[in-house]
Amino acid sequence: MEGKINITVGDKAPDFVLFDQYKKEFRLADFKGKNVILSFHPFAWTSVCAQQMQSLERHWNDFKELNSISVGINADSIPSKKAWADFIDIKATRLLSDFWPHGDIAKLYCIFRNEEGFSERANIIINKEGIIDFIKVYEIGELPDIREILTQLKKLYEKEITQP
Repeated sequence: MEGKINITVGDKAPDFVLFDQYKKEFRLADFKGKNVILSFHPFAWTSVCAQQMQSLERHWNDFKELNSISVGINADSIPSKKAWADFIDIKATRLLSDFWPHGDIAKLYCIFRNEEGFSERANIIINKEGIIDFIKVYEIGELPDIREILTQLKKLYEKEITQP
């Protein structure tokens, strides 16, 4: 994936608006003051993607304690996201639909696979100032390690509480 990512750590995160599985608007700029994990996954209804989103759900309270929120993002439609969230028991984690225009936010973050029509599997952490703090693209079949994300968030949180 070298060379594919055109955004880098230290860049201002591009703002966007998407709707979640409850048809509720999510605007990135509304979460300034919190760390935001954008967890991109290729498809709903697949086992690795389900495990990735369930991992976010299981750690929802950990994220909250670290002044953070996480969202799952892919190019499935809102009705599909809702049915899938119900099926895999996702209640707190917002699953955002990047359905139309197809994959626009994944494209904005330079992780859309044009030939296949879906996003990379990736985690992007945006700090409370709206700056990209962490980017990792995974192999499509690889489950992201949630401990890696928690470690990054703990570092950010420690920085927040030690700086005036």
